[in-house]
Amino acid sequence: MSAQRQMRYFSSSADWFPSQGLSNPTVDGSFHRFLFSEVSTQSHQVGAALTTISFSLFPMMPGKMALRIPRGLWTAAEMMILVVLSIPVAEGRDSPQDFVYQFKGECYFTNGTERVRFLSRFIYNREEFVRFDSDVGEFRPVTELGRPAAEYWNRQKDFLERTRAAVDTVCRNNYGFEERTTLQRRVEPTVTISPSRTEVLNHHNLLVCSVTDFYPGQIKVQWFRNDQEETAGVVSTPLIRNGDWTFQILVMLEMTPQRGDVYTCRVEHPSLQSPITVEWRAQSESAQSKMLSGIGGFVLGLIFLGLGLIIRHRSQKGPRGSPPAGLLH
Repeated sequence: MSAQRQMRYFSSSADWFPSQGLSNPTVDGSFHRFLFSEVSTQSHQVGAALTTISFSLFPMMPGKMALRIPRGLWTAAEMMILVVLSIPVAEGRDSPQDFVYQFKGECYFTNGTERVRFLSRFIYNREEFVRFDSDVGEFRPVTELGRPAAEYWNRQKDFLERTRAAVDTVCRNNYGFEERTTLQRRVEPTVTISPSRTEVLNHHNLLVCSVTDFYPGQIKVQWFRNDQEETAGVVSTPLIRNGDWTFQILVMLEMTPQRGDVYTCRVEHPSLQSPITVEWRAQSESAQSKMLSGIGGFVLGLIFLGLGLIIRHRSQKGPRGSPPAGLLH
């Protein structure tokens, strides 16, 4: 696995939950969301998964319990609020009425849990100002705002040791469950083909292969013309996230259809035991018109047949009761 390829991040949608069990009432209104994302690469046998946990300050709202986070990380969030508010740099700023403070704990896994890296990131109004990296072993400031916090936390030896232990208490502790529910999740794609405009033989056109509602995001889409792979004139959109743990992608083929040509979109995906193939056949306008006329005639025939059966059924039932007296002789 020495070949390099671009790293891919796949994130789930997130739900906000109220924090629970905090001793400090100043953060009883904080919320956290749990995200599990997949990161894959082929550099030095790296296959990583990213778990992100975010905490932001919002007004209290009804909700439910989420994951249990070690108390050391909750304590970090509590202390950081006090540190940020006490820093002179922060006091001199014109803070907006509504502000957001976030804590993100990120776990990177290599070959399962063979090697695990833990990042603890603190963000104020979209700007990261201090972080802990398990590869470094201590807090480091990202901006000047984070320098007092990093110096303070590094002096708290017990707290620093608990943060270092988060590689096991947070990352490895949650990996097994998330591997089953996320990394092993499989949803089969739906594949359709459609031309960009009304088909005309011997005129330039664009075929669109729509591959939708699949998970995970690793997918291979190929175009074939008469069983020969087409590589020229193939254009693809980036992988599109639907926001519901599924993806979609459009792969287009520039072509000039000839009579009898058969175009095939072939899709390979981890959820499939064998590839999906969908065909599109080039037809002349006259052939297409004849086919549409045939379909239209068939539909009209069914309508008239149905009306005839209804009328016949009603006539067979006839009028009920005795005939009028004037007709009796």
